[in-house]
Amino acid sequence: MKINAGEIRVGMLLEYKDDLWEVLKTQHVKPGKGGAFAQVEMKSVNKSTKLNERFRSNETVEKASLEEVKYNFLYEDDDNYFFMEPKSFEQLSINRNKIGEKGKLLTENLEVTIYFYNETPISVDLPNQIVCKIELTDAALKGQTVSSSYKPAKLNNGLSIQVPPFIEAGDDIIVDTRNLEYVKKV
Repeated sequence: MKINAGEIRVGMLLEYKDDLWEVLKTQHVKPGKGGAFAQVEMKSVNKSTKLNERFRSNETVEKASLEEVKYNFLYEDDDNYFFMEPKSFEQLSINRNKIGEKGKLLTENLEVTIYFYNETPISVDLPNQIVCKIELTDAALKGQTVSSSYKPAKLNNGLSIQVPPFIEAGDDIIVDTRNLEYVKKV
């Protein structure tokens, strides 16, 4: 699907120069002299290379059309995560590198959305918020203000995040999967 350069947003996937690119940053510039343009930083989905490109506002680019399918997480091994499509029971494995740190948030039967491009899995989208248990955290120091100070904590899945001082080991918290940050105590 063709879109104008002014419609490019962060997170979009574009087909450009015979490759698939994820938009990391975009800035719309209107110089005093000359036409407006969009400065776009992209990362190749297949090669992990970056590209800075300038598109004039009247140019069009090809937005990749992705198919999204709901899957349930089954289990993991040393190299892959395994998912099952609930209606057909078809199983799918995705390499750990493609999912990255967010793979530690996967729990059995968690429903995720997997995006496919030409029948190849491109990315896995987790629910926006997941409940995790605090395994280990430092004691709160007296006199610290709640609003400005955070302390490190280790979750039961191995991730390390920053939490407010009133959170203690054994507490259940909600973590935002998009930026791996503390949301609230359960």
